[in-house]
Order: sequence, then C-alpha cells, then structure tokens
Amino acid sequence: MSCPVPSALRRTLALSCAASALLASIPALAQQVAAPFADAQGGAQAAVSLSEISVSATGVPTPIANTGSSVTVLTDRLLQEQQRRTVPDALQQVPGLNVVQTGGAGGQTSVFIRGTNSNHVKVQIDGIDVNDPSTPNRAFDFSQLQTYDLSRIEVLRGPQSGLYGADAIGGVISVVTKRGEGPARATATVEGGSFGTFNQFGNISGSEGIFDYSVSVGHIRQSAVQVTPFELLPRGVPLRTAFTDIKTVSTKLGAQLTDEFRLNYVLRFSDSAYLDQADGGFPYVPLPYRNLNDQQQLIMRGEAEWTPVPGFHNVFGANYSKFDRLFAGPLDPLAPPTPTTYLGERTRFDYRGDWQFSPGTLVLFGAQREDERFETTGIDRSNGNTAGFAELQTTPFAGAALVANIRHDANDQFGGATTYRVAPSYIVPGTGTRLKGSVGTGFKPPTLSQLYQDYPGFRFFGNPNLRPEESFGFDGGFEQPLFDGFMTVGATYYQTDFKNLIQTAYYPTFSTNVNVGRATAYGTESFVALRFNEFWSGRLDWTTTVTKDEIAHQELLRRPRNKVSATAIWNLMPGLTMTGTLIVLGSFVDGNRDFSVPRLKAPGFTLVNLSVNYAWSETLTVFGRIDNLFDQRYQNPTGFQGPGLAVYGGVRVTSF
Repeated sequence: MSCPVPSALRRTLALSCAASALLASIPALAQQVAAPFADAQGGAQAAVSLSEISVSATGVPTPIANTGSSVTVLTDRLLQEQQRRTVPDALQQVPGLNVVQTGGAGGQTSVFIRGTNSNHVKVQIDGIDVNDPSTPNRAFDFSQLQTYDLSRIEVLRGPQSGLYGADAIGGVISVVTKRGEGPARATATVEGGSFGTFNQFGNISGSEGIFDYSVSVGHIRQSAVQVTPFELLPRGVPLRTAFTDIKTVSTKLGAQLTDEFRLNYVLRFSDSAYLDQADGGFPYVPLPYRNLNDQQQLIMRGEAEWTPVPGFHNVFGANYSKFDRLFAGPLDPLAPPTPTTYLGERTRFDYRGDWQFSPGTLVLFGAQREDERFETTGIDRSNGNTAGFAELQTTPFAGAALVANIRHDANDQFGGATTYRVAPSYIVPGTGTRLKGSVGTGFKPPTLSQLYQDYPGFRFFGNPNLRPEESFGFDGGFEQPLFDGFMTVGATYYQTDFKNLIQTAYYPTFSTNVNVGRATAYGTESFVALRFNEFWSGRLDWTTTVTKDEIAHQELLRRPRNKVSATAIWNLMPGLTMTGTLIVLGSFVDGNRDFSVPRLKAPGFTLVNLSVNYAWSETLTVFGRIDNLFDQRYQNPTGFQGPGLAVYGGVRVTSF
C-alpha cells in the first residue's frame, strides 16, 4: 500500500509513550468493571441475575435492575469466547439491531436500532463522541473498530438525548477499553484462516503504585473476500476481491494521586485501508479495477476526577477527535488516481458531577461545550454547541427505581433544543417479576454537509435553514424468572415517532435538503434465557420491527420485520469452552447496488457460527472458529455479498 500507514502508526506509538511520561500532567477516563454478559432482560451467563451493572443507562455505574432502560452489555469475556474480532460482528447478536456491512471486515458498516436511521445512533469510545462530522449524515462507520482491547460494549436502545444530546434519536452504543490492574502482564494473539486472513493483537497492562496502564496494538488483514456478486459482473470483467488492512493502537493510563484525586488519559488511533471492485456509469457496472477507501481516526481524552467528600464525585474532561478519509478510484494502472479527501474534527470540554446525598438517591449534573469542523474540496465549515443536563436517580420505595433526566442544547446554528427521558422500574415482591418502561425524546441537528455543501454541477445546494430532526419514543415490558432461576422470559414493546426528517426536495431548477420527513417505527423484543447448570447456558431473542414513511406511505429501507438471534455457551471441561451463535434475519426492503432500482424485496438469511477455546496451560490458549457454517449466500445490503464459509484458528500467549 502506498498510503502513509507505517509512519502514522510510528507517530502514534511515540505519542503514546510521551503520554505515559507526562501522565502526571494529562488527565482521562475511568474504567468500569463488567459482568460476563448482561441485558436489561437477563443474560445468557446469568439468566436471572438483576444485579448486573450498566454505565451508559444513567451515566454512572448502576444495577440494570434500577433502570427502566433496554440495555445489552457485551463483555470482554463473551467477545473472547465467541472470537468476535470486530465490533460489527459482535453487534449482530444484539436484539433490536440490524448491522449492514458492504462485504467482510473493513467494508462500510452502519447500524440501525429499532428501525431508526443509521445516523440516529450516538457512538462513544471511552466517553468520546465518534460520530464523524466529515460524512454527509454524521454517522459512525463501525468497519475499523476492533474488539481486542475492549472491556465492554453497551447498547442502549430508545431515544437518549436527555442525557447524551445530539444524534441519540435511536440509541447509544458505548465502547469501553480495558484498564490496567494488578501485576504487569503481556498478551499476544496470532490468528489466520480463510480469505487470506492474518490477524495479530498484543497488550501490555498492569499497575504499579499509584499508576495503572494498558497499551494495545492490533492488526486485521484480509486479502480475498468476494464482495461483488457474480451475477453483477459483465462478460469479460474479472472479479476483484476486497482487500482489508486495519491497524490500531490504543493507550489507557491512570494515576491515583491521592484518595480524592485521580488523573486519566486515553488515546486511540486506527488506520484502515480498504480496496474493493470499482463501479462505473449509471446504472453502475463493475469495472476491472479497484477503489481505495483509506480512513484514519485519532481520538484522545483527558480527565481529572475529584471526590472532595464521600458521595460527591466530580469529573473535568477534555477530548479531541480527528477523522481523515480518502477515496480514490477507480485505480486504473493506465490513468492517475483521482483522490478526494475529507477531514472532520471535534473538540469538547465538559464537567460532570454526581452527588449521592442520601441512600438510594443520586443527582447527576453537568455541562459541555463542543465544536466541530468539516473540510473538503471547496468547503471549510464549523459549528458549535453548548449544553447543560441534570438527572435524578432514586428508589422511592422497596423494589421501585426511577431515573429521570433533562438536557438543553444551545446550538450556534439553529438555536435551542430541550430533551428528556424518564425510566421507571419495579420488582414485584414474591414473584420477582420486573416491570420496566421508559419515555423520552431525541434530536439530531443537521450536519455541516447538509447545511453548507453544494454540488453546482448537479444543481444541488446545501440549506443553512435546516432544523433538527426530532423523535419521541417509549417502551414498556417485563421479565420473569422461572423454575428457581433455570429460566427467565421477557418481552418489551417499543415505538418511536420521527418528525422534521431531512430529505432531498427536487425543484424545477435545483434540489436541496428540507425538513419534510415523518416516520414511525414500532415492534417487540422478546427473549428466553436458560441456565441449565454452571456448564451450559443459552439465550434466544426475537425482534419484530414495523416501519412506515408517513409521507410516502411505504416501509423504510433495510429494516427487517423479523430477527432471531440465539447464543449458547458450553463449558465442556476445565479450560475447554465452546460457543454457538445463530442469526436469522427476515426479508427487508432495499434498493439495488446503485439504487437505479430504488425499491425491491431482499431475501432474508441464516448464519451459524461456532467457536472453541482451549486453555492448554495458564499461559497458552489455542482456539478456532467456523463462521457461516452452512455457507449461506446473502447480501446485506443488496448488491454486496457477505462472506461465505470461513475457518480460522490461532494461539494466545499470556505472561504472568
């Protein structure tokens, strides 16, 4: 590759080392300890436990039983047992989600939560907002996000702007990296297999005195994934398989200077190069060349934590994120490439305090200032936002819990937006039945591209008068433990209504973006979780989703009406663990590869994955997995073929 990957990584490694030396003067993010696997409706590892912890649901570590939110927690233990190497692969099993990826690892990846748009999902890594301001809709591309250094992934479903502000119309996905603890420890993993896969991961972590540290590197490489379906290839045009190369460096440092004062620092840099078959003309026709998509992401955050008295915790933070994207294609050896570059930047300064002024009652409050910038050929624009928020957590009487928050955002471009969320829950004495629900609002401001980017050649112009998209949503459900903890069942109904959706309007002499869209999404999330004994547990989820464009009176694209996911874990003998995952996605409405056919019925598909891990010794683990066991041919989205049957294996070495 001719892109500047090696030098960029060297610069990042140097920056990480410098940060280690300067820790006493640079702050960051505290790590919360996760349970093996949990859900607001029970987990496969502990089918009836209601004491699992969520951070994203309330902003502070809170037992899931004390929130009315629908939240799923995937921990590092589960990710390691299932051998999910990328976040898109891990999210496939989460109820309420449709993960859409253009091919295998490295292909552009969008996530739809409960029928909302893929850009209605707020994504955070260690508390840093990573929705990309350089993209037209400010969505986050999950394709280069690896799991090797993650402590947990939390998926919070439903409108969440009352605490999280912009972009959280459909939900929040919070990714948390590992924090060092205990004696120094090094881990190295090597994995290879189908599609020319060769992956390497390494980590050094631990704590010494007042300091803790964790430094990780990861590399994912695939060189032979078929993305273009054979039926789309014109006669005489060869298939060009996709090539993926993703490199990541992450650092997490902390210093407990006194009992009351702590500094933290987190940095993450990733560089992704992805080449796939180019298209030309309209309707698109595959060409005998490749396109290059190169992305670099740099995020860093510093925090200072201060607890002047017990029960009163303060966090002062600052973070910076930068997104560099380059697209070049087609890569014709007889013609020079025509690259297009995009740059997005975001800075944020924030304060958050939480005060537990009595047993069972906590108040959370804070303020933020955020500025973002977008630059590409012919445009360099920026915008800012100032916000304040407050939240109450209380247990008014035995078995009951209530979380309520409110937030006001003052945007430099469009003015103010006030949002809220209320989430009660109650455990019925005697039966253990848990009743839960929530109601809340969300908003998404127009992006810098939607406001200001013009395409005069196509007579399309940005609209600086756009208003935020808005949502109102609610859900309600129950979960019930049965047979002395052998089984837990539950169900939740949800609904979200949208207005002021930004869509393209076509006029006689030009086109532009306008706030005209209205839509509704509703459905159910049901589950059965089983724990036969300490060696065997499992979970089955069924999600239904119904969507409607209230203007065009038709179903929204890429929202399957039915999704079934099942997971099982067998501890066959000491050190030997086997997992199985089933994903059944129903049919959905989509467009073809270039949307020259704007609506068609796409067939559903079924995927089965298996994995085995064996701890040969305290320092050596061997593992293997089979993805897409029955070699299912599928496309999600339409026109991009998903990976077929694949076999992988590797070893992990740990020092003690």
